[in-house]
Amino acid sequence: MAASIGSHGVARYGGKDLPKPSAVVMAYTAHSDLSADEPPTFVAVGEEDVIAPPSAMERRIAALRQAGTEVEYRKYKELGHGFGPGTGTSAEEFGNVIARGGAGVVIASQSGHRLPPLSTEQNAALATTPTEDLLTLPMLQPDQVEDPLHAYQVSKRGNSLRVMAEAVRWGKRGARINTISPGIIITPLAKDELEGPRGPGYRRMIELSAAGRAGTPDEVGTVGALLMGPDGAFITGSDFLMDGGVTAAYWYSDLTPK
Repeated sequence: MAASIGSHGVARYGGKDLPKPSAVVMAYTAHSDLSADEPPTFVAVGEEDVIAPPSAMERRIAALRQAGTEVEYRKYKELGHGFGPGTGTSAEEFGNVIARGGAGVVIASQSGHRLPPLSTEQNAALATTPTEDLLTLPMLQPDQVEDPLHAYQVSKRGNSLRVMAEAVRWGKRGARINTISPGIIITPLAKDELEGPRGPGYRRMIELSAAGRAGTPDEVGTVGALLMGPDGAFITGSDFLMDGGVTAAYWYSDLTPK
């Protein structure tokens, strides 16, 4: 999404007709479009990412550099797809070097809010267990994880919990970190999902939500700007659910599982 917005701005995806961003920070992409004025770009990718492999990212980096765009590239060892704040991994350096007054935002998902409440002990285990030991937790054993959707929900709950725990460490450096949990946002990936086999389920979620529509990238960006900027200076260790009311309908209305 970040790369697409860098190329085309937010208006292409239903947002306002705003200027293109002055810089792009992205973790992975298969985006191949190239505009005449790509913004300076910072890239981070996991060496073992099999969903958006470094080779795809490096093709984009080469194209950007050939077009004269300033690019800074970081490839982290022993990391796969979506490493968040990097707690317990080679990307943990973010929290070791973040400057006083700095801020970070990690993207989680509405799916983490579809999981029933966990115990205090389970929350603490997901938040603080070293990454290499996570799969030894009783709650993550095969007989406890019902299906791939349940696994995804647990992972996204863990995402926001680990950022909450990481906020303590960032706070000692005078910095802040939060998560945003978006619902269905109109991006190239969401468009593919809406047109694919899961499209009817996605459209039903949108129709039964309070907002009655999908979100736009600039709406996510507005929340990100609040969390990263001076107006959000008192916000850290928090998770912001922005899904147009889909989760509310899931728990208390027509989307509630029967």
